[in-house]
Amino acid sequence: QVRLAESGGGLVQPGGSLRLSCAASGSIFNIYTMSWYRQPPGKQRELVATITSDSVANVADSVKGRFTISRDNAKNTVYLQMSSLKPEDMAVYYCYVQVRGGGYWGQGTQVTVSS
Repeated sequence: QVRLAESGGGLVQPGGSLRLSCAASGSIFNIYTMSWYRQPPGKQRELVATITSDSVANVADSVKGRFTISRDNAKNTVYLQMSSLKPEDMAVYYCYVQVRGGGYWGQGTQVTVSS
């Protein structure tokens, strides 16, 4: 039905920046909330940021002031701009899109923060 293509992950030094993107394609009727989750090594998946169809954004306290979520509805794409990256931010990042009747997960993209 819906496919999510994630990109933008990679290796950065502490204090660096990355921009993740997640583009939805396929049979899409309506996309409501779009979100980013992350799963550090050995830890559970956690919510990072959400954004509504009206571009009302919310981010977790752990990344507030450093991460910004945005979306381009014409492209069915959600972004996560990450700045001032810390080693604690190292994780696999997953996007999630909510549609009527459920939601879809991206395949995940690795973010590595290391000197």
